[in-house]
Amino acid sequence: MIVDSVVGNVVDPAWEVRLKEATVDHLVLDQWEAQKNRLRKQTTAGLELAVALQRGTRLRDGDVLFWDEETAHAVVARIELGEVMVVRLGALADQPAETLVRSAVELGHAIGNQHWPAVVKGSDMYVPLTVDRRVMDSVMRTHAFTGITHEFVPGTEVIAYLAPHEARRLFGGANSTPHSHLPDGGEVAEGNGHHHPEPGDLPGAALHAHQPDGQLHAHIN
Repeated sequence: MIVDSVVGNVVDPAWEVRLKEATVDHLVLDQWEAQKNRLRKQTTAGLELAVALQRGTRLRDGDVLFWDEETAHAVVARIELGEVMVVRLGALADQPAETLVRSAVELGHAIGNQHWPAVVKGSDMYVPLTVDRRVMDSVMRTHAFTGITHEFVPGTEVIAYLAPHEARRLFGGANSTPHSHLPDGGEVAEGNGHHHPEPGDLPGAALHAHQPDGQLHAHIN
């Protein structure tokens, strides 16, 4: 079956009512697959779908990809997004100008030093989890940025606020492989490739995390 357009979304009142009595099959996509406008994948019921959407179109969680009025059968996209670290910058507005500039520069250096993609919206910075949450939390706590706090939220709570190119930056890095070098010369890696920064990504060198004292210290390679 070829899907070349989206016919609705489960949050639309009309579709919400229509799908209550329907048989709903799901096309489950991870955050990388959801950025593609062309892909081939089976639904949970085993139906082979070929998705061929217009360039620039991005699937949203709950999009209705197929509807058969006669059989009341639907195929709905379910997108599984990873967590996002939200860095709160709003309190910097109350800091002296020199503190604001220093904290912003230090934060940019820390994020870029690790090649973490980031998007700033208003007074918040969004950073997807590209390594273990504990590692990212440790990096932020080690730097102890003045006037800056952070928390972790599901990606589904963030993606609605993002433009398509911003969503791709946060959730489209399928080949990202952040890694940390350990004191014994070993390496801890996550992901399945190497991240190539896109225009607009914060620049910086690779992260090396040496942990002889149990703390994470970052430095430029």
